[in-house]
Amino acid sequence: MIRPSIFSFFSGAGFLDLGFELSGYNVVMINEFNDSFRATYEHSREKMGIDLPEFGCPHNDVTQFLTENGSEELSGLVNICRERGNPVGFIGGPPCPDFSVGGKNRGIEGDNGKLTATYVDIICTQKPEFFLLENVKGLWRTKKHRIFYEHMKKKLQDQGYVTTERLINAIEYGVPQQRERIILLGIKQSYLNELGITMRENETLGDIFPWEAKIKYSLAEIMGFPFPTQDSFGEDISRGIPAGVPPELTVEHWFRLNDVYNHPNSHMSFTPKAGLAKFLVISEGDDSKKSYKRLHRWRYSPTAAYGNNEVHLHPYKARRLSVAEALAIQSLPKQFELPPEITLSNAFKTVGNGVPYLAAKGLAETLLEFINVRIGV
Repeated sequence: MIRPSIFSFFSGAGFLDLGFELSGYNVVMINEFNDSFRATYEHSREKMGIDLPEFGCPHNDVTQFLTENGSEELSGLVNICRERGNPVGFIGGPPCPDFSVGGKNRGIEGDNGKLTATYVDIICTQKPEFFLLENVKGLWRTKKHRIFYEHMKKKLQDQGYVTTERLINAIEYGVPQQRERIILLGIKQSYLNELGITMRENETLGDIFPWEAKIKYSLAEIMGFPFPTQDSFGEDISRGIPAGVPPELTVEHWFRLNDVYNHPNSHMSFTPKAGLAKFLVISEGDDSKKSYKRLHRWRYSPTAAYGNNEVHLHPYKARRLSVAEALAIQSLPKQFELPPEITLSNAFKTVGNGVPYLAAKGLAETLLEFINVRIGV
């Protein structure tokens, strides 16, 4: 089986990378500028017994890869992988607040928005065999941002890439969370030729790429399940799972699976400044407001976003979620943990920024099977 070499950009704590690592890829280099995110990446890999990338974890500004020296150094590492007979893939989710309707919404004019263009420029310069770009749906769906998105896509296509895209929802992959993201996948035409893939006239990569191969539940199926809406809140009150609800799509299932109350990050949660009064009057499952959303134990979570004054409450405890519980909602393995010295703000930012592990794994497996089936492996 082919084991592609992966160069990861905007790696964060490595949730996306982990999905690729545990699906048969070799992550050989990551780039993460934020010290806290990078420290979490290194700590989590140590705890999980996974070696750090062969070419290290450079934390320089990603724009350095477009300078003469930085580009030359990166090219050297890419060529080492190719000389070993390994196809090279770039993966990354550039910071997205500038494309988020709920965030800054400044688009390409924002500092974070410009990083998406930088990532595309690095791909065009280095020309990996394939790439994956992950971002908020606003980049793809919002009219003023879509113009920029289509421009970036055309730029990649002009460099010999055939592309396909899909608006995914993490819950489709078995993640106990509603989280939509746009995924842009590109494969070099020359690499498709090597794989023996030819497309008929008017056929696109999207026509033959099996986006739904690893999806566990269609959105139509999910909407048909009898998930509970709201129940009265009671501290530690017992409540059985309703008939017909798939356990793996519920937060309680993942709390138990990850043993969140004994997890190393179980004690990490914000203490309310205004006391407990507000926590006691919100029903279990009432996530109708921008802030102070209380999860329902037997339902999936709304998007795990813990910034911009979003407060997510535990289903049956009078407190906010812990870091361990947030990690479970991101479908991470039980063994994944954040370093004990990380600040609470950085911890929740780290978790909220990541790609849900099972969604990352589903995407990674889909791509790898597509490559290997085509060469008869």
